[in-house]
Amino acid sequence: MDLRLNGKVAIVAGASRGIGRATALVLASEGAPVVLAARGEDALRAAADEAAKCGTQAIAMPADLTKVEDCDRLVSATIERFGRIDILVTSIHASPRGFEDDALRESFDVLLMPAVRLANLVLPHMREGSSIVHLSSIYGKETGGQPGYNAMKAALISHAKSMALDVAQRGIRVNTIAPGSVSSPGGSWWKRQQEDPEGMARFVEQNIPMGRFGTAEEIANVVAFLCSERASWVTGATIVVDGGQSHSNA
Repeated sequence: MDLRLNGKVAIVAGASRGIGRATALVLASEGAPVVLAARGEDALRAAADEAAKCGTQAIAMPADLTKVEDCDRLVSATIERFGRIDILVTSIHASPRGFEDDALRESFDVLLMPAVRLANLVLPHMREGSSIVHLSSIYGKETGGQPGYNAMKAALISHAKSMALDVAQRGIRVNTIAPGSVSSPGGSWWKRQQEDPEGMARFVEQNIPMGRFGTAEEIANVVAFLCSERASWVTGATIVVDGGQSHSNA
């Protein structure tokens, strides 16, 4: 299926590895110029080089997206280079442990505010047909992760729904994806597989009906669909991609 993304300018936040990196590559393969942002400069530039092999423009923008000035710089640089922003994807993940103030504050600063801030910054530059997709989690819909992670991924879903309603008449769509457990090189589940393969095999057997971890590319393919006009009547939605792992009926 042609997703008709050729020439659509995309910002992918958290693009140095995992789902963010896979998303940048899928969008590039569909002909979208991509601006990749993350803190890990070497991995980010490698991802941008890989995306550029698809024959489109791919710009690496090292940035700490917990900082207001870096978010401003990312959006301004994209407009300066391309004159437009059609797609924003935020794929930002961390899991501070505990119920203490510091853990919850870190979760807020890392998991929620960069996505919300970037959405606010790109909206003035978006036109009819543009799309924002945030990566939440099945643990934003039900219990399972660390308390701060759960709370902020749930807040991200709620914020996206509210924003979707607010901008619907402008023809701009806002959605979230709730992945289940995904294993990609360097990610937390991948690391746990290396450290405890038998324990992770038991986890999969007990928790994922399809019998394996998901891949970053499987999530990225759904992100690309939501970014495209093929999903033109999908907004304010949370799409679960989890191999049957979650227990929520919603």
